[in-house]
Amino acid sequence: MVKWLVRKRIAAFERQWGYDASYMRELLDTDLRALLAFAKLQGLDRYRRDVPADAYFAAKLVAVLAEDCGPCTQLALADRVPGATLAAVIARRDADLPSSAALAVRFARAALAHDAAASELRDQIVATWGPRALVSLAFAILTGRMFPTLKFALGHGHACERVMIDGTAIVPPSAA
Repeated sequence: MVKWLVRKRIAAFERQWGYDASYMRELLDTDLRALLAFAKLQGLDRYRRDVPADAYFAAKLVAVLAEDCGPCTQLALADRVPGATLAAVIARRDADLPSSAALAVRFARAALAHDAAASELRDQIVATWGPRALVSLAFAILTGRMFPTLKFALGHGHACERVMIDGTAIVPPSAA
């Protein structure tokens, strides 16, 4: 009965977002407890405090692009951030980003690269928005990588492809 309900939720998610969640069904078929454990981690994906939306989603998009430039990237775009900002992040046109998104992008890239520059950017984030904003950006980076990493590990990853923003196809540099 529980598996039936979970399957219905997965199917509804797929319909809502036009997204192939077959990796979730595979988890469910393998072990319900595995899927439930993964679902608990999704709470991290909903934590966003004290940081502007454009900064949060720009950092998340950088992390998703580091792992995947396919369906997970498209799904990350479903949030309410201006298309021009998202397009600039994807195309790596940092000069076109609002200052808040630019700071978050620089931080995400530095954090993902384990670059010492992350320390100065971290201090700037805390000074600008506070410590909860830093936690929010850290969670955005973490969850941005989590979904595509799981998909690729289970054999459901996709090669890089174009991303649609406001009806325009953008090819991430890693897919070009």
